[in-house]
Amino acid sequence: MAARSLKVREHRPASFYWLALLFGLFVLFLYGPVITIFILSFQGPEGGLTFPMRGVSLHWFAALRDGAGDIDIWSAFWRSVRLALAVTVLTVLFSVAAGLAFRRRFRGDTAVFYVSVASLIMPSIIVSLGIGLTFRLLDSGVKYLAAAWGFESFADSYTTSMGLFTSALGAHLTWTLPFGLLVMFAVFNRFNPAYEEASRDLGATPWQSFSHVVLPIIGPSVIGVAMFGFTLSWDEIARTSQAIGDHNTLPLELQGLTTSVTTPVIYALGTMTTLLSLTVMVGCLLAVRWLTRRRLAAGLQ
Repeated sequence: MAARSLKVREHRPASFYWLALLFGLFVLFLYGPVITIFILSFQGPEGGLTFPMRGVSLHWFAALRDGAGDIDIWSAFWRSVRLALAVTVLTVLFSVAAGLAFRRRFRGDTAVFYVSVASLIMPSIIVSLGIGLTFRLLDSGVKYLAAAWGFESFADSYTTSMGLFTSALGAHLTWTLPFGLLVMFAVFNRFNPAYEEASRDLGATPWQSFSHVVLPIIGPSVIGVAMFGFTLSWDEIARTSQAIGDHNTLPLELQGLTTSVTTPVIYALGTMTTLLSLTVMVGCLLAVRWLTRRRLAAGLQ
């Protein structure tokens, strides 16, 4: 009787299988295109942009290494890497600093919070257009002042202040900072200040208390913010499109290639960029796991 009742309890309703099927279709819809591009990037020299595959080789990765037509893919690749690293560092620094600042109430803190995350609800292309317009107005002002002060040669040779680490950097920070701020606010809202107070009682300076107590506790979350910063900047297109200046990042070049390249070399490029993102994510997860074990070993919860 007990065995029969156990079998009855283990019987799954039909809704379970329908929901499982729905979830499977969702996962297929989510990752199917990535898997398809990954497979097609390993076609032979005669391969095309669709199935069936024509051979299996690394031919298109070799073609990507040699360049893709008139576009300098590798220059765009390193521009995107440098920009993503700069965005990552600034996102971590600003997010941690803001999290520490918001641990105490101050006048206007609510307004500051809403202004900080407001760019999340703004259409990305509008943010990009606004930043691009701001820098164009700045360029006009610089040229006007240079001409008015007698620096005609400078005014004639001056082009624009828009670039990788000016307008593009600001555009990406409008996207990554709100995520970093929200993560750090959540972390410090449940942060136990008892460890910090204990370190102060033992004679630690504020910097020692932060570096030896607070930072190890929030370390996994800081790595998560860094991962957000890098991955969101690495594949950003809309906010970059009107604020990049004269040189495109890799996602913009990839978007341009979709209208001109008719070979699987574009799939090889997509595979390479996806693998880089996955490498960063796996590295961050391993670092979080290591920091968590170290924190538990030290008795910090």
